[in-house]
Amino acid sequence: MTNDNTQWVLTLSCIDGPGIVHAISGAIVAAGGNIAESQQFASADTGRFFMRLQVEIANVPSGSASVGQNSDSVTGTATTPENFEARFRESLAPVTERYDMNWRLDRVGRPVRTLILASTATHCVNDLLYRRRAGQLPIEVPLVLSNHETVRDIAEFYGVPFEYKPVTGAEEKAAFEARVLEAVEQHDIELVVLARYMQILSPELCEALEGKAINIHHSFLPGFKGANPYKQAHERGVKLIGATAHFVTTDLDEGPIIEQDTTRVDHAYTPRELVQLGQDIEARVLRHAVNWFAENRVLADGDRTIIFR
Repeated sequence: MTNDNTQWVLTLSCIDGPGIVHAISGAIVAAGGNIAESQQFASADTGRFFMRLQVEIANVPSGSASVGQNSDSVTGTATTPENFEARFRESLAPVTERYDMNWRLDRVGRPVRTLILASTATHCVNDLLYRRRAGQLPIEVPLVLSNHETVRDIAEFYGVPFEYKPVTGAEEKAAFEARVLEAVEQHDIELVVLARYMQILSPELCEALEGKAINIHHSFLPGFKGANPYKQAHERGVKLIGATAHFVTTDLDEGPIIEQDTTRVDHAYTPRELVQLGQDIEARVLRHAVNWFAENRVLADGDRTIIFR
């Protein structure tokens, strides 16, 4: 095995049919790769096939290359992550074209460049930045952008640039959203996280961020709207509270769901205790959704998602 532990993650989707797995496996072998992890799913609802693989440089039989190295069987040169990736892409090209695949090839563990949007709530921002610094979340955060000053000290504590732009009217909202798009381009942003950002995004911004913006919100039955949903939940005697992380779409809070969780409560919980418990769930659910997105484990299947955990 090469001394470099680099692995590549390949995700793909296409119309389901015979021979797909065989063709992909053959392309990996032809490139000199070895499948370290493989998951697949065929959707009976949409007729599409989904797959996620992690691939590494294959072992070389003893004596066929220098000790600790792999060798390109054609050129005899040592295989490096760079030339293997180029060979891997070349080998995949005819297969992905034949099956008209949507596909993505990435390095396992590569930090995904992430823009965080925030308002006054601190729990989700704090959790994401703490997990990032602790090495538990494969993201890089070049900017936290907020319409309130509340999370400035949290961003500064973690050494992340913070920018405040108030939103008090239509003109300022448009300026804020223009700054979001500017930051996405400026920092090569791959993921935008609404970490309890309490503004409704315009249809134009939703469309510009399609497939790469994740929101988190409380999830109650019945659905309570307004500024104090936990107080309403307490008054109605809710027995379950939870949270939902989903992709942002033009339909408010109805984008494809990535993760959900709930916990049981009863009459003894005060509104304050419900808030504390709910915030813990929100932070955990959002973290899972961000982590799975960053690890290329989330694939779109129409209005729902396929999650390869």
